[in-house]
Amino acid sequence: MFHIEMVGQTDVGIRRTNNEDIFVVLPERRVAAVADGMGGQASGEVASAIFADTVRELFGDSRECDGEAMAELVAESFRLANERIIKMSDEQPHHHGMGCTAELIVFHGDRYVLGHVGDSRSYLFRQGVLSQVTKDHSLIQEQVDHGLITPSQARNHTFKNVILRAVGVEEALAMDLLRGECRPGDLFLLCSDGLSDMVEDDRIADALGRPLTLPQKAGRLIELAKIGGGRDNITVVLCEVPAP
Repeated sequence: MFHIEMVGQTDVGIRRTNNEDIFVVLPERRVAAVADGMGGQASGEVASAIFADTVRELFGDSRECDGEAMAELVAESFRLANERIIKMSDEQPHHHGMGCTAELIVFHGDRYVLGHVGDSRSYLFRQGVLSQVTKDHSLIQEQVDHGLITPSQARNHTFKNVILRAVGVEEALAMDLLRGECRPGDLFLLCSDGLSDMVEDDRIADALGRPLTLPQKAGRLIELAKIGGGRDNITVVLCEVPAP
């Protein structure tokens, strides 16, 4: 079984005064997550905190699970967090409209299971090549998929931040559940759009490929996002499968 080294960092950015992002790293459970709140007036950070607390609750014990059970726990984390956020919104009207985008990855043996909702992202950096594992649940991504605009046009589009799925918005939550193999030397990046909107993929790859420690790489990515404008909160989680 691979040992997974994990680190997380978050930053309010340059233009915001409140950080609605949150991350979870549970190296002993081989679990990591990122949530990016939405809703304003502190409600966004409430929604992301509910998601994070739900992940800690479901994965916090010491029981051993097989791959299929892990996948079920990932799906249950999203389902239960969705239910809890909606319940709080109904009971406390000042939280109405809050929600969050979220990434949740779990490693089991030489495999991983990844849950994804919204426009936060997960990447895999393998043998010097960066690939985006998830696809944004956004209006602009749909337009790219239909050939209406190019990926380069999408980066600065007026409606870039219109997302089509979020945790805590609809009672029936559609999430992506992705699975794959992990290899020695793999580096997984989970991030909020405060990073991906500000930093091009080639610069992310350059930072991940440098001979730095994992915390230094995370710090470098946050620094690049702030140099690029820092318009939003920035959260980065790195999960590394050490090379032999």
